[in-house]
Amino acid sequence: MIKRDVIVLGAGAAGLFCAAQAGARGRSVEVLDHAKKVGRKILMSGGGRCNFTNMYAGPENFLSQNPHFCKSALSRYTQWDFISLVAEHGIAYHEKTLGQLFCDDSAKDIVNLLLKECEKAKVAVTTRCEILSVEKRESKYILSTSNGDYECESLVVATGGLSMPKLGATPFGYKIAEQFGLNVLPTRAALVPFTLHDKDKETLADLSGVAVDVYASCNDTTFKEAMLFTHRGLSGPSMLQISSYWEAGDTLSINTTPDNDPHEVLNSARAQTPDALLATCLNKIFPKRVSQSFIELNEWRNVPVKQLSHGECESIANTLENWHIKPNGTEGYRTAEVTIGGVNTNELSSKTMMANNVEGLYFIGEVVDVTGWLGGYNFQWAWSSGWAAGQVV
Repeated sequence: MIKRDVIVLGAGAAGLFCAAQAGARGRSVEVLDHAKKVGRKILMSGGGRCNFTNMYAGPENFLSQNPHFCKSALSRYTQWDFISLVAEHGIAYHEKTLGQLFCDDSAKDIVNLLLKECEKAKVAVTTRCEILSVEKRESKYILSTSNGDYECESLVVATGGLSMPKLGATPFGYKIAEQFGLNVLPTRAALVPFTLHDKDKETLADLSGVAVDVYASCNDTTFKEAMLFTHRGLSGPSMLQISSYWEAGDTLSINTTPDNDPHEVLNSARAQTPDALLATCLNKIFPKRVSQSFIELNEWRNVPVKQLSHGECESIANTLENWHIKPNGTEGYRTAEVTIGGVNTNELSSKTMMANNVEGLYFIGEVVDVTGWLGGYNFQWAWSSGWAAGQVV
């Protein structure tokens, strides 16, 4: 029987960071993970450069059934605290857009930072370790694993959500929560591309690879970022962001001309270049392929604009400003960056991340019902929630 003060399940961002914090307090800590390598999701994030936090991270950038839950951890370990740690390790980074911070070189820099912090705190990290069972005996947790049996006082579950199963994602953390009587909220894929119905997919097929800036809206929430047409549907930052607010059957409202007034463009064309085809006028706003596809999709008459009635022009402009499309669904956990839902925050202390009714059992990171926007927010939740638990385990 291997005895530790703290066992952390999951060698991802939250788990490694929490372990380093606990180890730095003099606790004996071991991180167990079933994968061959630690931090696999970190390594492939941000196109291999890891968008490790966001300068503007705040509670308003997170979704949860209890929107107040994340406030405590985020305020006590902020993005500036993690940025200082990155600087301390000599990692070069840059802001891409909208406060998103990326490593100049590689996501490996963040994994190395976490491993160095663990090493400094004398934390043991064990990979290829399958957890066979977890039970509580009085004030101790007993874990049966493929590497033998462990005993600990504090058990931290940092096993992540269901997104990206090819990287080893499993529902294991939710199962532990349910085993100990905690409520787990329904989960779904988030920060994920949309798929379209066959008819829309065929009409937009030629646009695969084309991106345009849009305002994407659904359920009283709007994001202005790029939308990317794909051979399966719609992707790009705006679609990933709004996917967290979309539910099956919802229609997306997309303003395809956020930086132009289509009414003005068409009225000006009718006055100054009346013989220009509708497609030619729309090419002032969009790449040619987009103009052509929109004309086909909406069955507009591609005739000289002088032949279009005022009502037709108004209708075209209104559609461009408020294009409604109903996705068929999303690409699901296969490509989702995160999972919405998870361990109900009402079951946990927002200060310590410990289960209210199960002494010594903690849940941090993505396994909890706290989901950030695209842009480094989910990593910040990993650091903040990991830090909060790391101070007390």
